[in-house]
Amino acid sequence: MRAADASDRLPTWPRLALWGGLGAAALALSSLSAFARDHALMINASPSLPYWAVWLTRGAVPQRGDIILFDPPASPLLVKHFGHEPKPFGKRVSGVPGDVVTERNRAFFVNGRLVARAKPRSRLGEPLALGPTGTVPRGCYFVTTEHKDGFDSRYAAIGWVCSPRILGVGRPIL
Repeated sequence: MRAADASDRLPTWPRLALWGGLGAAALALSSLSAFARDHALMINASPSLPYWAVWLTRGAVPQRGDIILFDPPASPLLVKHFGHEPKPFGKRVSGVPGDVVTERNRAFFVNGRLVARAKPRSRLGEPLALGPTGTVPRGCYFVTTEHKDGFDSRYAAIGWVCSPRILGVGRPIL
């Protein structure tokens, strides 16, 4: 007896269950694929954020207070501290488009509120140029961390973090 003959003789409900199960499995795989394309689990190896695991949502629009993950810009200072292919950075959004960033005595303010203080030198002794001030441009963010050695927008080597470099918004999970 051929396999096709055997399936033709199955009662209707088992055949419907088989096709329904196959359809559900295909839908589940498709949904998982779409979910994986828009989400990722990121491990934080830096002490600049107090979390070691962050759930990334790609394409989410960052809001003030959110954690964003981004590819840092290339610079000699970055290479010296993080290598030629640094991992993504995770920082907190302190300034959103339209906010005003000011600096006074290496202290950075967003709309008049203190958000970070900049060190004059890196932990390896290089001078640290101050980051941008003024109105945060459209599609860009001023990001900071509370860690004293955080490498973020308060320094020119990072500056504004703009949309093309942003991987997504992170939610701490551990």
